[in-house]
Amino acid sequence: MTFDYAIIGGGIVGLATALALPESASVVLFEKENAFAAHQTGRNSGVIHSGVYYRPGSLKARMAVEGNRSMVEFCRAHAIPFAITGKLIVATNDAEVARLRKLEENARGNSVVTRWLEQATEIEPHVNAVAALHVPSTGVVDYRRVADVMASLVRGQLELSCRVLEIRDDVIATTRGEFRAKTIINCAGLFADRIAHAEEVRIVPFRGEYYDVGGESASLVRTLIYPVPNPDFPFLGVHLTRGIEGHVHAGPNAVLAFKREGYRWRDVSVRDTLDTFTYGGFWRLAARNWEEGGREVMRSLSRRLFARSVQRLVPAIAERDLHRAPAGVRAQALTPSGSLADDFVIVRRGRAIHVCNAPSPGATASIEIGRFIARESV
Repeated sequence: MTFDYAIIGGGIVGLATALALPESASVVLFEKENAFAAHQTGRNSGVIHSGVYYRPGSLKARMAVEGNRSMVEFCRAHAIPFAITGKLIVATNDAEVARLRKLEENARGNSVVTRWLEQATEIEPHVNAVAALHVPSTGVVDYRRVADVMASLVRGQLELSCRVLEIRDDVIATTRGEFRAKTIINCAGLFADRIAHAEEVRIVPFRGEYYDVGGESASLVRTLIYPVPNPDFPFLGVHLTRGIEGHVHAGPNAVLAFKREGYRWRDVSVRDTLDTFTYGGFWRLAARNWEEGGREVMRSLSRRLFARSVQRLVPAIAERDLHRAPAGVRAQALTPSGSLADDFVIVRRGRAIHVCNAPSPGATASIEIGRFIARESV
């Protein structure tokens, strides 16, 4: 048979896309692992983002704001536990206050409600802040659980433990044989650029490492506490999150991974490493960020240095209460100029639609991304 749609990737974006397609359509979805949400979806901070950081008018901004609402609606409709806790973005010194004001202005451009606080301790009694921006619509959820519910609702054929090997026009060659589809939708995350044969971007994997906060230190965090992002470094920085199950974790940092699914330093792929190191865009990025990148590596290797980053936000958190937790890898698309793609990259080539960049807030925005792809596929 020829399917109307074939989706590559069983993360939350692939599953949300399957749900958004017409009920009358025949759908097959391929996931190379033996479970859904095994990579980015199941290895992140579990935050329902609000849309504070993203450029007004961008897909990220629009889909994060709309996705915040649609994700909450989905969770309510299917009895998935979630909590709208709000979060604090804190300036820890006077030099960061101006950057925080710019973030407030950006949020206003995205119609995200925020509140300026001179006394952040009214929300987080132990925080270190000279000023803070409170974002009340931010929340937390277990995205792996969301993905499992989505999978149970998909009207179609779900092929687990099935790796896509090649696409030839309307034929998808897999480890379970060949399938045909009128429209192919590539939601392969860390491998999306390879499947798309993308020239405009390349995925460069950055590992984000986490610590669980235990002991007495865990009681020092009520909600979510973020630093003001460093404008010279393209990641948000280590933050503190009280998850939906009540545990507190710190992270992530951002270190180059030597394998696209490299969750530990010893995980190395020659092909993946060569893909990164032979790409001019990577070296341009490295030339601009080598100093901060070096600090990230040192923080990865030293719990003491990681603890210092956490203590900038909450000084009373003790190093001894930090315990290594599973890491994630961010599928970040990098342009030839050495800039991180600052928006979702969704391109159509012939009968195929490729999601070539959907890192954070991809999980928050997944339902909206799925609806966007469904409209584009008509």
